[in-house]
Amino acid sequence: MLDRAKVQEVLDKVRPSLQMDGGDCELVNVREDNVVEVRLTGACKGCPMSTMTLKAGIERVLKNEIPEVAEVVNVD
Repeated sequence: MLDRAKVQEVLDKVRPSLQMDGGDCELVNVREDNVVEVRLTGACKGCPMSTMTLKAGIERVLKNEIPEVAEVVNVD
């Protein structure tokens, strides 16, 4: 199972770029199947580009730093 603290540490590296555009994300859960659940907030919530941000941004960085990450999904 993934280390929640390590996942949070990597997310904290991504958050400043989201915050520059008025958005943010928070770690909700790290599932046993190595899927990371995040909640997009602020300007990211409901943004038409949020899927791109989630997959090409957050997921790419997490997988690069923690190869065991299977997927990153947004939950409400």
